[in-house]
Formats: sequence, structure tokens, C-alpha cells
Amino acid sequence: MNRIAIVGSGAVGGYYGARLAEAGLDVHFLLKTDYEYVRDHGWSIESVDGDIELPSVKCAKTSEEIGPVDLVIIAWKTTANVHYQRVVTPLIGEHTEILSLQNGLGSTEELARIFGGWRVFGGLCFVCINRTAPGQLCHSAAGLIKVGAFESGAGTVSERLAALVEMLNSSGINARAVPELEKAQWMKLVWNIPFNGLAIAGRGLDTEKLLAQPGAEDRIRKIMYEVQAIAGALGYAVTDDFLDQQIEITRPMKAYRPSSMIDYMEGREVEVDAIWRQPLLKARVLGVKTPEIERLLAEIEQRIEERGN
Repeated sequence: MNRIAIVGSGAVGGYYGARLAEAGLDVHFLLKTDYEYVRDHGWSIESVDGDIELPSVKCAKTSEEIGPVDLVIIAWKTTANVHYQRVVTPLIGEHTEILSLQNGLGSTEELARIFGGWRVFGGLCFVCINRTAPGQLCHSAAGLIKVGAFESGAGTVSERLAALVEMLNSSGINARAVPELEKAQWMKLVWNIPFNGLAIAGRGLDTEKLLAQPGAEDRIRKIMYEVQAIAGALGYAVTDDFLDQQIEITRPMKAYRPSSMIDYMEGREVEVDAIWRQPLLKARVLGVKTPEIERLLAEIEQRIEERGN
């Protein structure tokens, strides 16, 4: 798995791709916004796990320039998933695997539908990374990726999943295999649904300001309980202790800006469907009541509409 393409070379893709390149793997960054800068200057990353300076990296504007690879890592926002077929197809060879490092629900299912489920893995990133300037990133906390196979056999870790995780770990990336990808996705949503959502509902609150608001923590917990209930209806037990932990690990992040809030503040499309609408659709099918998440989604949609006006 030496030849790797990073599709969506923003904060997440840039950081993890740079770690892989630093480890000596043949990494190709598919870039749009920062193509010229990264082509000429590479990546400069300030990281709690050790700074990265890569003055020369392999960049491309199109997938055709890269061609088939061993591993495609998709780190673009789910709002770009309509381009899977066009962008990813030129990167696929006979044995190519795909790792989606994307938020919310639906991405691995769509990739499996187009390219075959056996190729597809999902990665849940527990990390604080922000783009500070073209080609420059700040990694301020955490970094774990939980990786699961789209096609998992009775909750087991396959040899292919174990090999992928070993490759990531040997490249300086903290990675862990999970036997149930869908459960891991719901556990990530326990944080993403309230914190990304309330940061937007508050018209651009970072996590420190959000937690300092009167009544905010109580509302966060109510939203988390609803996510917990949906996961439970699917057969995935998420403990109350885990919910408490998600709030406690957020406090040391200080003034962290969640990715959806940054998209909202900078006028970009927000991942509303993957993070809020798709979980609500699951809840309705399962008959789980979710008044808090529904209220939050309405506020998010209102803020986006206000921004548009």
C-alpha cells in the first residue's frame, strides 16, 4: 500500500497525507484551492505530535494525472460526494482500497454502491486540525482514527483491515481497528451533532464559548441522549459515561472551531445532510423521538438562510 491518493487535501487530508508522506510513502495530493501554493512550497504543519515540514510534495489538479493507486483516502466534505464517480474512478485499479475520512452517515454506503463494498473502509477522525493559511495547518489536539470495514464479518477485524491500520500506525498516525463501523459512526455523531450544530446555531461559537453559555451543557446532553437512543435502537449500546467523556474531552480544546462552524462562517456549504438529516431519517424509520435534534436542525437551517440573505 505504497501509492496513495489524498482526495480532499484540506485540513484533515493535508495533515494525515503529510504524515504518510513524511513516513516515505508515495503520496499524491489532489488539490483545488491551494494547488499552486502547495506545489511550490509544500506543507508546513504545526502539530502537538511533532511539526511537519515538507517543502516538496506531489500535487495534482486532476485524478487522471495521478492514475491508479493502492489506496484512495477521501477527506473532502460530504457535500462533494456527488463527484465520487468522476473523481475517484481514475484512481481505481484492480486491488485499490478506499478509506473515507468523512463526517456523518452515507459516505461509505455510496462508495460501496459505486466501487464495491469490499474496497471500502470508514475512518472516524478524533482530531483538532484547522487550516491557518495556504499550505499551513495547525494540529492542536488528539489525532486518533478509528477504522472499520464497510463489509465486516460478524463484528470481526479482517486481515485487510488490520493491515490498513498497521500501515497508518507505522506512519506515525494513531489508528485503531473497530469491528463495527456503523457503531463507531454513531459514537462520533454523539459529539458532532451537538457541538458542530450548536456552534452554528450560536452564529459562530467556538467550543470554549459554547460550553460557557448558561444552559448549554444541559442542552448538549439532551441532544446526546437522543443520539444514544437512535444508536440503541440500531443495537449499538452507547454508555452514559461515554457521553460524559465527550464533554470532558472538549474542555481542554479551549477555543476550538468545529469544521461545520468554519464552513458556515466562511460562506461554504455545510454538511447538513450527513450530520443531521441522515441521522434524523434513521430515527424516524426506527420510531425514535428526537425533538432536540429536530429543533437544532431547524436553527441550523435558519442560520444558513440568514447567511444567504
